[in-house]
Amino acid sequence: MTDPEELLAELRPVAFAIAYRMLGSVSDAEDLVQEALLRTLRALKAGEHLASPRAFIATVTTRLAINELSSARARREAYVGTWLPEPIVADPHDDPEQMAELSASLSMAFLVVLERLSPMERAVFLLREAFDYSYEEIARIVDRGEANCRQIFARARRHVSAQRARYDASTHDSEALLHSFLAAARDGDVDQLVHLLAANAVAFADGGGRARAASQPIHGRQRVIGHILAIFDRARQLGISVEPARVNGEAGLVARDPLGRVASVISLEIADGEIQTLRGVTNPDKLRHLGAAPGVERR
Repeated sequence: MTDPEELLAELRPVAFAIAYRMLGSVSDAEDLVQEALLRTLRALKAGEHLASPRAFIATVTTRLAINELSSARARREAYVGTWLPEPIVADPHDDPEQMAELSASLSMAFLVVLERLSPMERAVFLLREAFDYSYEEIARIVDRGEANCRQIFARARRHVSAQRARYDASTHDSEALLHSFLAAARDGDVDQLVHLLAANAVAFADGGGRARAASQPIHGRQRVIGHILAIFDRARQLGISVEPARVNGEAGLVARDPLGRVASVISLEIADGEIQTLRGVTNPDKLRHLGAAPGVERR
């Protein structure tokens, strides 16, 4: 018989994968996973026979996430400025190819699109699209009829397909473009930035009213370049270093203050050999799990 602690350790990544994609928040996902694991442990101690612990944890996590997301939506409607998911920054030793495989369901762009779905649509779509559950399994997890789940998925897929970003950059190409972008931004090389950015590039920033950030999206190559140069100029003034990283499975950047604390995280959406979208998170509350600097400048 598997030791309960070992079983919970095995189930934790499964629960977190679902919870984070549902909520877009590392901290909320971790709290939810802890509750799901406690419920699983109580079921085991009560002598319940769990034919499939993985199915049990998926069910508990999904239902908790649906409830949490329903209440979170009201908070996000009152959020100051642009709302972006809490970023996940890969460990430097993680396999970049493996991280790239996750980007389709983990990317900032994808999670932002999912915000347009209802909690139930989001759950059904993720369980089917990201985790490859059968409709029969999904029906049991969300406590809906199988036919109803098929309808919910079809509706959600239409919404997502209409807005979903297209990714065609290989890991090697995106890494090369990232390093070229970082070098150009550091050097203030406008001509190179023009070459790297799409004409209709867009930059989003999430400060949440807690840190310096553009309150509205910035549209157009020239305006985005001006925004980038201003960010890097300020970083030099404050002694902030900016290094390449994998953010939510994509090319990205992490900025750290002189003490090594995270000040911001930026993900780059790349297609057609150009940077299409930049999404930067400076809200310290959303960077706490990465070791955010408590003294990040407020507005």
